Amino acid sequence: MNWFRSVKKQQGMTLLEVMLALVIMATSGVAVMNAASGALNSQSHLQNKTFALWVASNRLTEIKLQKIWPAASWRYDTTELAGVTWYLRYKSVETGDANFKALDIEVSDVERGRALAYMRTYIAKP
Repeated sequence: MNWFRSVKKQQGMTLLEVMLALVIMATSGVAVMNAASGALNSQSHLQNKTFALWVASNRLTEIKLQKIWPAASWRYDTTELAGVTWYLRYKSVETGDANFKALDIEVSDVERGRALAYMRTYIAKP
């Protein structure tokens, strides 16, 4: 029973323990903020890619409906969607059949920038 009296009761945390806990909390907070920032950047990029794909699909449909037989050199154009100016370029590519051409289109949100979307379709000679 004497050994119970010799054990001191701890009154609180030491300064070292408090500082260590703060370092752990700050480090985890920074990691959470970095993860949230990365998720927001990814969402913005995916939204831009989705809009670019819609622009490409719309333009390919317009070309098909107008029954245009596009040239083999790049043609440049712009359009508006969701408050953004989109920059397009498209051209035809020869196929093995003279009655069909492949039609490539690239869309970017920056003039002459890296394409966010690329699509290929095939059109028949009008």
